[in-house]
Amino acid sequence: MVNRSRRSRRSAASAASVVSLAGALAVLGALASCGTEGGTAGASPRPAVLTGRTGGDSPPGAVPGRAAASPSDAVPTATGDAGRSGTRCRTSELRAAVGRMDPGAGQRNFPVVLTNVSSRTCTLYGYPGAAFVDASGAQLGPDPERSPGGAATVALAPGESAWAGLRYASPGASGARTATPAALLVTPPDEREPLKVPWRAGPVPVAGNASTVFLTVLEPGDGP
Repeated sequence: MVNRSRRSRRSAASAASVVSLAGALAVLGALASCGTEGGTAGASPRPAVLTGRTGGDSPPGAVPGRAAASPSDAVPTATGDAGRSGTRCRTSELRAAVGRMDPGAGQRNFPVVLTNVSSRTCTLYGYPGAAFVDASGAQLGPDPERSPGGAATVALAPGESAWAGLRYASPGASGARTATPAALLVTPPDEREPLKVPWRAGPVPVAGNASTVFLTVLEPGDGP
């Protein structure tokens, strides 16, 4: 009886130990499960990967919050020739003038002349800019349109000139609304600063039918 009683107590103690160990394991398992739900407990969150793009339509390397610049936002340079940009005539190196009117069939034609007044040879390429302005400097009418034509580099030694044709329909024949400019602003190709030429040729079309003014590409000389 004594031995059987001791064996019973040892069996009960062993069973209790097993139950206690199982309970501890269950508690640890529950804690582990709580810690891993939604991420590992105590671990630092993974940093986001930065791509340098603000959206699917933004180009790689775009500055966040700023649209990519278009070519019209860039500083103008001579067209298609890096060497020409280093030799092109600057506004400060040129003098502008408007030559004598050459009347045509219902047209008025003027040579707009740019002369090299510097001590170096420089180049012009393409179309000049032009705008009629009143005495206060306000522009009269829209910008001239460019007549189709093949551009070529014009090299100007000191004192030499290039010209572009400025033409419009005679206001008396076209019936366009007119204004009389105080000056014509002429901007050399790829420059920003214009040259101011007094306008003495009377009214020009600024609105309405047949009011468009046209410019041709620059070519050597001071007129046709």
